Amino acid sequence: MPVPAGLYCKTGGFHIDPVRPVERAVITHGHSDHARAGHGAVLATQETLDIMRLRYGDHFAGSTQAIAYGEEIRLGDVNVKFHPAGHVLGSAQVAVSCRDTCIVASGDYKDARDPTCAPLEVVRCDVFITEATFGLPVFRHGKAADEVKKLLASVKLFPERAHLVGAYSLGKAQRVIALIREAGYDAPVYLHGAMEKITRYYQSRGVALGELRPVKGVRKADLAGTITLAPPSATSDVWTRRFPDPVTAFASGWMRVRARARQGGIELPLVISDHADWDGLTATIEATGAGEVWVTHGQEDALVHWCKTRGLAARPLDLVGYGDEEESETLAAAEEEA
Repeated sequence: MPVPAGLYCKTGGFHIDPVRPVERAVITHGHSDHARAGHGAVLATQETLDIMRLRYGDHFAGSTQAIAYGEEIRLGDVNVKFHPAGHVLGSAQVAVSCRDTCIVASGDYKDARDPTCAPLEVVRCDVFITEATFGLPVFRHGKAADEVKKLLASVKLFPERAHLVGAYSLGKAQRVIALIREAGYDAPVYLHGAMEKITRYYQSRGVALGELRPVKGVRKADLAGTITLAPPSATSDVWTRRFPDPVTAFASGWMRVRARARQGGIELPLVISDHADWDGLTATIEATGAGEVWVTHGQEDALVHWCKTRGLAARPLDLVGYGDEEESETLAAAEEEA
């Protein structure tokens, strides 16, 4: 049921991704709009717990418990099982079963290929709780590899300029690096200070990202022809003055909206998203076989309408506190880099 703190399972005595401190929290992934500090007890994948520890410190919760994909545990009167969500490293869907009913809370997810995390696993269920960040038919992301080709073509075309790619520090940045490596780019990739901890953590978990260097302290002239990954907030900051005639890019599903790119002063919009697009959302809903769909956050109305036209029971949950990954977490690091 939806409550002020978020999604609550009364039978199990826990919340999923609560937006305020609670006694028992089940966390789907490490983005700061889903994973907050201050809960009594947290259940999540090892990667999500590690990411929360990196972001919030060792005492981010009273106690923690790691659960692996496919592992099932008992909480109160329900069974809880985690399945890959394909969103970022460690991201999970939470399957909650009681007697003959299975409800799956997806968290955030995508069905597109991502070399940096486990792929989405479709879970058959009775009720599917889905996000709808890009829940409008206009959002069709296309292939991320094609967007990366645009970036590399620009780097080749402007060898005297630096390329700054705005990307969220958890998930998006590492995926962009992995994709440019797959496309054959083997020069060092530079990182804003806010990117370093989590990117090094990805490497420690076996994600191959090639040679990475901190941008801090590098001479301006030496950054010509290079690629630097930075938080979105930093790419419109005085911090960019350290780069020679920078080309500003932003990797996001929102770059499908050209007006948004222009408003942000983005010279090179890259449509690369870690959320399912309209086709991904509708295909996943159909594949679950769920007869009932709850929409937690995003463009709820269009997706609810689509479900109803397919004969599914559907409703928006109108939960507040979730959204695109927060940029505010990078501000302190941006100041540190200035």
